[in-house]
Amino acid sequence: MFRAFRASLLRNYTEKFANVNFSNSKCSSNFVGFIGLGNMGVKMAKNLLQKGENLVIYDIRPINIEQFETKPKPIVVDNLKEVARKSKYIITMLPSSDSVMSTYTDDDGILKNCPHENAIFIDSSTIDPNISKEIWKLANKRGHLFLDAPVSGGVVGAEAGNLTFMIGGCERIPEYIEKLLLKMGSRIIHCGSSGMGQAAKLCNNMLLGSTMVAVSETLNLGMKFGLDAKVLTSIINSSSGRCWSSEIYNPVPGVLENVPSNRNYKGGFTTNLLLKDMKLALKLAEKTNSSVLLAEKALEIYNNAIVTKGIENSDFSIIYKTISEKK
Repeated sequence: MFRAFRASLLRNYTEKFANVNFSNSKCSSNFVGFIGLGNMGVKMAKNLLQKGENLVIYDIRPINIEQFETKPKPIVVDNLKEVARKSKYIITMLPSSDSVMSTYTDDDGILKNCPHENAIFIDSSTIDPNISKEIWKLANKRGHLFLDAPVSGGVVGAEAGNLTFMIGGCERIPEYIEKLLLKMGSRIIHCGSSGMGQAAKLCNNMLLGSTMVAVSETLNLGMKFGLDAKVLTSIINSSSGRCWSSEIYNPVPGVLENVPSNRNYKGGFTTNLLLKDMKLALKLAEKTNSSVLLAEKALEIYNNAIVTKGIENSDFSIIYKTISEKK
């Protein structure tokens, strides 16, 4: 009965926003807000700028704003209230559940300071699905639409503009928002009710952490036996071992260009963030009584590497270096 009620509520919510004429919005300006300009967010925001969107940006770290020196330039503000006041549509890309919760729900956050009717909030962070559900309810009470919309594709996909968005909280997103997302990505997948986008992302990242460890161990084994890393990688990528960690984000320096392993493991998806996602996934596993033995072992390997090697702020593919140096 509860599921039927929730599904009915979601349909009504979707239909309400499907009928809103966004081209004749009462919003005082045609701006999209973007909050959170880390390794992923900055590239997503730049794609929006280059594809014609007018942006209002904010980040707690001023150094991140300095990356927008080239044209076209966004409007830079120094607080969340100004983002909410200037933008009817706001995208957030933040590092943790706590930062998302405070950004949306604090007294100086964007929900309480949004003066627009039928505003739309898109959270592309990777967080606890229960936080997404809570914010969805709060936004709904104020007449707004909140979507959990985490992404896959990593920094490489963010830069290329071919991210995949996993959408929770709406059966059918408004046409304008779909066009907005497709300026940063190439695929939109509807996952279900609020929090389901986050659940899908956590499952994906749990697998990602496990496959990166497996690929690193495999390439290290082959290289120590005398195989060339590029030759072994090409075999894996045309065989049954093919995966994203090998083909797109290879952890061995020199195998691929434009990946963190070729930049001393800088400028990617940090180990700390991966572990945050894997821990959230393991909490879901505990809640659902699901077996995740491989993921638990991968998490242990990463945790040990942080303790012994201090890799928490490096790209997570640095686990290859840790494995290859182990005697």
